[in-house]
Amino acid sequence: MVCPYSLTLPGGVQGQVLGLGRALQRAGVEARILGPCDGPPPDPSVTPLGNSIPTADNGSVAAIAPDPSAALRTVRALRDENFDVVHLHEPIAPGPTLTALILERGPMVGTFHRAGDSTWVRATRPLSAWCVNHLDLRAAVSEEARDNAARYWGGTYELVWNGIEVERYQAAEPWPTEGPTILFVGRHEPRKGLAVLIEAMDLLGSDVRLWVASNGPDTERLRRATASDSRIEWLGQLGETEKIRRIRGCHVLAAPSLYGESFGVVLLEGLAAGVPVVASDLPGYRNVVRPGRDGRLVPPGDRPALAKALAEALAGGAETAAMVREGLERARRFSMERLADRYIEMYERVVAYHRR
Repeated sequence: MVCPYSLTLPGGVQGQVLGLGRALQRAGVEARILGPCDGPPPDPSVTPLGNSIPTADNGSVAAIAPDPSAALRTVRALRDENFDVVHLHEPIAPGPTLTALILERGPMVGTFHRAGDSTWVRATRPLSAWCVNHLDLRAAVSEEARDNAARYWGGTYELVWNGIEVERYQAAEPWPTEGPTILFVGRHEPRKGLAVLIEAMDLLGSDVRLWVASNGPDTERLRRATASDSRIEWLGQLGETEKIRRIRGCHVLAAPSLYGESFGVVLLEGLAAGVPVVASDLPGYRNVVRPGRDGRLVPPGDRPALAKALAEALAGGAETAAMVREGLERARRFSMERLADRYIEMYERVVAYHRR
């Protein structure tokens, strides 16, 4: 598998690639992961391709490696290993995946994760359409990601999903809390809605605490604006183990994004950990949470509605307990083991096609 984003930095695609690699290995597949690494590789199965370069695109920042040295390492790894199948995550992202897409001629599967617009894709559309045709099979993690890819490159896409290692979350020791606690995990940028969540805190009780994980371009501004509010704790970038423990320990996981979400892995993490989930009512988030059944969804940017849903989740009760139970069963339907089995079937298909 080839990942365009730094595997040592947190991110939805990186987490999917590493988790899927572990599940494939448990299923008996020799899975190797190629990708940029800004530090020691996070798993023995990872072949590092060099450092990443933070690159802005449509309101977000991606840690990619579009430099010639990363391309050369990618080519060398592909030729030296002679893989049976090459699986590209975000095939058109600048760097290792695009290099492999252009140069590899063996069986190739591509998974499209992105739902939002991209300056890079718009600028390179004629070339990227030619490149995408090199894929033997195209997959998309959601209807939104599928429709976005089809809008640019046409073709057909098999719907898959993002996976979750449920047992890993269930086995984690909950992080201790000092009262009713909400957790936010996501990049601090406008589309993630952190500012709306902070404003909603004004409508909640004085005993309610907010853990804010990660960082981003809005971090310093929001920290200064909340410097007098002792209820808000800024955690910075968390390691994977602490992140899972924090999710297990919080009383509500909040995902108040405003737009641009294709699936909602963070919601799956909350469901797998067995905690109540409150999120914005976005099409991508509805892929995971069924409103009123697995969690509470509110209109994006609606501060009073968000505060009301958070208060109801924090209060607990039979309705919230039922949502947590349903949510855990929902998470098991998205297990990484089931996803690995689905991809193995795809790999076997493209290998058989090439043999013919």
